[in-house]
Amino acid sequence: MRQDEIELKKGFPASRRIFKQGEDEDIRVPFREIELSDTVTEYDTQVNEPFVVYDTAGPYHEEEYEVDVQNGIPDLRSNWILSRDDVESYEGRRVQSIDNGFKKEGHKKFVETPFKYQPKRAQDGKRITQMHYARQGMITKEMKFVALREGVEPEFVRDEIARGRAIIPNNVNHPESEPMIIGKNFQVKINANIGNSAVSSSIEAEIEKLVWATHWGADTIMDLSTGKNIHATREYLLRNSPVPVGTVPIYQALEKVNGVAEDLTWEIYRDTLIEQAEQGVDYFTIHAGVLLQYVPLTVDRLTGIVSRGGSIMAQWCLAHHEESFLYEHFSDICEILNRYDIAVSLGDGLRPGSIYDANDESQIAELKTLGELTDIAWQHDVQVMIEGPGHIPMHKIKENQDLADFYCKEAPFYTLGPLTTDIAQLMTTSLQQSEQHKLPVTVQRCFVTLRLKNILDYQIKMMSEKV
Repeated sequence: MRQDEIELKKGFPASRRIFKQGEDEDIRVPFREIELSDTVTEYDTQVNEPFVVYDTAGPYHEEEYEVDVQNGIPDLRSNWILSRDDVESYEGRRVQSIDNGFKKEGHKKFVETPFKYQPKRAQDGKRITQMHYARQGMITKEMKFVALREGVEPEFVRDEIARGRAIIPNNVNHPESEPMIIGKNFQVKINANIGNSAVSSSIEAEIEKLVWATHWGADTIMDLSTGKNIHATREYLLRNSPVPVGTVPIYQALEKVNGVAEDLTWEIYRDTLIEQAEQGVDYFTIHAGVLLQYVPLTVDRLTGIVSRGGSIMAQWCLAHHEESFLYEHFSDICEILNRYDIAVSLGDGLRPGSIYDANDESQIAELKTLGELTDIAWQHDVQVMIEGPGHIPMHKIKENQDLADFYCKEAPFYTLGPLTTDIAQLMTTSLQQSEQHKLPVTVQRCFVTLRLKNILDYQIKMMSEKV
């Protein structure tokens, strides 16, 4: 065992990983039990019971578990999925060199992954999303798991999902993940971004980031890789991740057209969605609210369009003088999502990049469109969360959250940061988040850094987010 593996398992002194047993034999929910010292006063000593907290580290915190990234972590949910008798296994698409960023089959040998499996999807005419089950009055094993994890009744979990106020992002092709829930009436969750780039990182480094991020409490991971071996990196991450994994599919689609946004097509994007769906990605960020008519509204901004996904789609719309293919094909996208139970995070491509631009006309116009897209997704029983800003000064936080709640019908609100000033990103995100939590709207946060992250970044940022 490597030294860092030993440090990982012993990283929290005076505590241990425990399990709470559900009514069903196959539901065991992990927690961390922390020993508390006695309270000693002048008159007596009070013995304090251990304090139990949420745990996201998966099997990496278990003393007897031997880490083997080539085989991945244990499968938790396959039997649950198969017991519902509404999925089918199939051959799946062939992995191509272009999936890993290489233009020709023989151009350069891409990384082969050792994982062999047939992907699953809904049988023809079936819907297999947690929202669909909830609307049918069904309480799934996933709902029971998160109910025990959150300390609520399974019926409450079911009802919140049916209303669209909460989501359980669990692709049927990511059975290794431990179910978790994102919603306004549940614990606030934290996302950590990882991913390689054209100039740095490796598959080994990304797995290390994944393990340490979940060690420090990350509830979800987003793989934002843009370098070589994107497909292989994502495969290793999914097979070794105990938490849901999200992506921004337009990033990989852009790599397939050599970084030229104008060359993107619906066909390339659709193929990328299916590629990632078959691997097991749990939620997609899709910037379908960036419309052609909204792009001119950003001209007078101080910082323009700062979202990478938003700028890609704005560039495409202007080059073709056509409406976004993400918007035009959104119903088709939802038909893909509900065959794998993939949640959609509706991206805020026009989010403000400075407090000067906060809550401006373009941002609110896009937010209204995200509300429209939420309705379409719900018609397909697709689980939805709304991506939020961004740079918002303290006095505009409530206005922003009230608007999101109104236009998007209380769908979970997932904020990127946010930042109350345009400097000092580490602590200003914590300031804004403390203000947001006075309002029962924001349900998941994405921590912000100004660079590609290293292991120390995850520790520092996760600690500040938890505070």
